[in-house]
Amino acid sequence: MKQHKNTFIYAIIAVGLLVLPLVLQGFGNAWVRIADMALLYVLLALGLNIVVGYAGLLDLGYVAFFAIGAYMFGLLSSPHLFETFPALAATFTQGLHTPIWIVIPAAAALAAFL
Repeated sequence: MKQHKNTFIYAIIAVGLLVLPLVLQGFGNAWVRIADMALLYVLLALGLNIVVGYAGLLDLGYVAFFAIGAYMFGLLSSPHLFETFPALAATFTQGLHTPIWIVIPAAAALAAFL
């Protein structure tokens, strides 16, 4: 019976987290971004808890993969890419307008490759 109750509580929490951005959007995009960053860091903390707490290892390598993917996403989705890499500016004279649906898998692939 206790297992059934825990499952129900986790389901309510999951639905609440799915509805949270829709509720916060009414107060402005800033609150959605704040909740997004908070949940992202919660995921990183949970990963650290699993690695250090359950496995007994001190491994911070997965944070480096997060940083590599975030750095690539930031470069490909900002106009500062051409300031960092002048060769790309010469190749793409009109600018490089990369859609988010290409940037996210490319960042994940680079992090997985490294």
